[in-house]
Amino acid sequence: MVTTPASRTFGSGWLSGVLSVTLGTIGLGAVFCFHYPSLLTMPELRALYPVPFIRALLHLVLVGSFIAGVISVCLRRRKILGMAGISLTLIAALLGGSRVPLDGELQNGPFLGLDWFLLNLMAYSAVFIPLERLFARLPEQDVFRREWRTDLVYFFLSALLVQVTTLLTMKPAMGLFAWAVSADVQRAVSNQSLPVQFVEILVLTDFVQYWVHRAFHQVPMLWRFHRIHHSADVMDWLAGSRLHLVDVAATRGLTYVPIYVLGFAETALVAYVAFVSIQATFIHANVRFNFGLLRWVMTTPQFHHWHHGAEREAVDKNFAVHLPLLDRIFGTCYLPGDRWPSKYGLAGGKPVPSGYARQFVDPFTSK
Repeated sequence: MVTTPASRTFGSGWLSGVLSVTLGTIGLGAVFCFHYPSLLTMPELRALYPVPFIRALLHLVLVGSFIAGVISVCLRRRKILGMAGISLTLIAALLGGSRVPLDGELQNGPFLGLDWFLLNLMAYSAVFIPLERLFARLPEQDVFRREWRTDLVYFFLSALLVQVTTLLTMKPAMGLFAWAVSADVQRAVSNQSLPVQFVEILVLTDFVQYWVHRAFHQVPMLWRFHRIHHSADVMDWLAGSRLHLVDVAATRGLTYVPIYVLGFAETALVAYVAFVSIQATFIHANVRFNFGLLRWVMTTPQFHHWHHGAEREAVDKNFAVHLPLLDRIFGTCYLPGDRWPSKYGLAGGKPVPSGYARQFVDPFTSK
């Protein structure tokens, strides 16, 4: 079969071109992190990096990008993808490549989490793309489906602006609820075993998130922001990133209040953040797992997919992020056997514009 220039089939050079651009972007970003560590890396992660290993990995990434770019150029009529990947690789090499010096004295201050984005992109892509290919509920759904670029921008900015979102989450709670803090209570809470603290954080945060999430659906002014998240008409691991900054700040800020007031140990909090980051991505994924009886204990992809379903019976259902029991208690649970939604997205009303910039502005201008 003769492939057209726009073909994405195996052997057309499209996949190798995308791989080249992806690896080239990661490699160039890593080189910039070496050049500007105080500006582009998270202070909490700097001491944890095994620099020799990272340099070796960076070398393999750049070599892989170059080889994939060459393959794409050879196979594809339109050479844009391959040449873009090769160009990114060469720029990274000219800026030092895997031997790039670690420039400047490391300082704490305002930063952009470029290293956090690169780590997340590599880890989530390596886990969720194969998972969705092997266990897809909708096998015909493309990895690079419509609007994937928009959701990648959300994914990129959420990691890049990690300091901003952290401040928006923590500072309001610390400023407005300092009066509720008791040193004795915090000491008693933090002295509990870590598993107990983890479960307590899970229950408390999901109780708060349930009501905040429900308010974002039922209060028209708040729905303007949250409908951005529901405008995704397909479900995969990347779709979960589509969240307006106001939505993120309000939800995480209010969720942090009980954590701050009760003073849970940092180790328990880190474990919870790691868990919720993975679970929040997984429950949006294009996978077919039903999990049997476990789906009544923990939120699963099927449970959360119904929250995004465009069917009339699915609207304003399944608000819990972790514990479906909350929806059962408050009368908002909908989990019809082994069925999944037939369509996703907004069930009605004004459509959401395409593109990150337009979606960011839309809630402020829509009526």
